Amino acid sequence: MKVKILRQQDPMSDPYWQTFTYEGGRDASVAAVLDDINYRDDVIDIDGNPADRISWECSCLQSICGACAMVINGVPRLACDTFVRDLKGDTIVIEPLRKFPTVSDLVVDRSTIHENLKKADAYIGKYHQSREKNHDHEYQAGRCLKCGLCLEICPNYTKGEKFYGPMFANDSYLITARSGGDTSGIRQEYKEHFAAGCSKSLACERVCPMNIPTLASMAKMNRGHI
Repeated sequence: MKVKILRQQDPMSDPYWQTFTYEGGRDASVAAVLDDINYRDDVIDIDGNPADRISWECSCLQSICGACAMVINGVPRLACDTFVRDLKGDTIVIEPLRKFPTVSDLVVDRSTIHENLKKADAYIGKYHQSREKNHDHEYQAGRCLKCGLCLEICPNYTKGEKFYGPMFANDSYLITARSGGDTSGIRQEYKEHFAAGCSKSLACERVCPMNIPTLASMAKMNRGHI
């Protein structure tokens, strides 16, 4: 198979495409394909030219850290949870997430996710036990990896300057459900930085590796019955 990767040496350099070959099994994950290329004694592209090893992030390789988020064949996915057998054609096209600044190759700077949470003062102050009927959804919403896949596919999210994206809806719900004090502040932040800009395409739910029901979080926040 061919593996076509959009590469970039550093934040200031121009991106370029480079293609490699992969001759392993189709049961391998895309993360394993990247390892296969990087761990060769000499990294050579499809034209026989020497190439630098590919920069990409990983940690758990078990779909629970979100570090290996990237765009694979046009779809935002986790490399460790995407398998060659499930991809169509004989070419794997890999790009970095485009909604975040590129650091190097497939490594991007996702710090805006956490910076926006700090701007919104999004944390649980005085904790209280929520009603038992909400426990299941609280668990689901709390599984967010902050991987950025939902932001990548969201048609309303650009750089997080005004609209904070789908994950902020889940965080707002969790904070509202678990805070024992005044939650008017986070409710206002939710209205300003999410509800006012969401077009409800629900593309976020389709790509979420944790299958978080964001629409349910939105519904609970919009009704105000938490």
